[in-house]
Amino acid sequence: MKQYLIQRIGYMLLTLFVVVTITFFLMQLLPGTPFTNPEKLTEQQMLILNAKYGLDQPVGIQYIRYLGNLVQGDLGYSFQNAGRTVSSIISDRIGPSAFIGLQALIFGAIIGLVLGIVSALKHNSIFDYGSVTLAVLGMSIPSFVFAALLQYYVGVKLEWLPVALWEGYSSTILPSFALSVTVIATVARFIRSEMLEVLGQDYVVTARAKGVTEKQVIVKHVIRNALIPVVTMLGPLAVAIMTGTLVIEKIFAVPGLGEQFTLSILVLDYSVIMGISIFYSALFIFVVFLVDIIYGFLDPRINYKGESA
Repeated sequence: MKQYLIQRIGYMLLTLFVVVTITFFLMQLLPGTPFTNPEKLTEQQMLILNAKYGLDQPVGIQYIRYLGNLVQGDLGYSFQNAGRTVSSIISDRIGPSAFIGLQALIFGAIIGLVLGIVSALKHNSIFDYGSVTLAVLGMSIPSFVFAALLQYYVGVKLEWLPVALWEGYSSTILPSFALSVTVIATVARFIRSEMLEVLGQDYVVTARAKGVTEKQVIVKHVIRNALIPVVTMLGPLAVAIMTGTLVIEKIFAVPGLGEQFTLSILVLDYSVIMGISIFYSALFIFVVFLVDIIYGFLDPRINYKGESA
């Protein structure tokens, strides 16, 4: 276990280093600099600002300097928000993003599980076909399309919920539901196929032959075993939701990390772009690691070398 943890942490750090490196050099390919604004700044002012933030140095030196600061936990200062550190911007913005993301995951997991379970139990029925169709649509259509539809029909036509802005809990429902559509579709499709497979296993047939009631068979044998693989999906889905907020927050005017990331790209705020990218990458890597650990505990056949016992 100890060796496994050390190895995984090493891979995690290596992966994060690769992400930081690629993101840094890709960002350098963007045209202009954060201070390229001839309408508001003179050429002399732009040169002074570039020198102040080290943007006049060769890219290699900027990269080494950034890595040195990053190792010390310093993400730097925002180029467009004078005096504000990237860490403070992330901490101020993470609340709304985390709330709608967590709520979307809960919505998606509950609705997806119910759809998948009922669909499997009513295999080849009208409900099953309808559920499969909804799952395909949910996975095929981008979340921002659902966001626009929800805004129009639920917000404008029915006036049940606010169309946008961040004005209390009611403002969180539509963006959370728009984000959860992919989760609903993924979980429903996955749990349906897992349950259909488990229903055909010998131990399920044996349990029925022994006189175990159908309710006990479904709850104790089928659903329980079908749920284990679903755990592995929740981690990546959670991070997918977080990255999905990049667009959804802009559409619903949610003051979260996604909206900040979009604004930072428009004004080429390098340090904020890097900081949020690193934050999302670290979160994704950690969640995948955490899911692997949980999965190992849920399924004793999996050892910590990633091999079946």
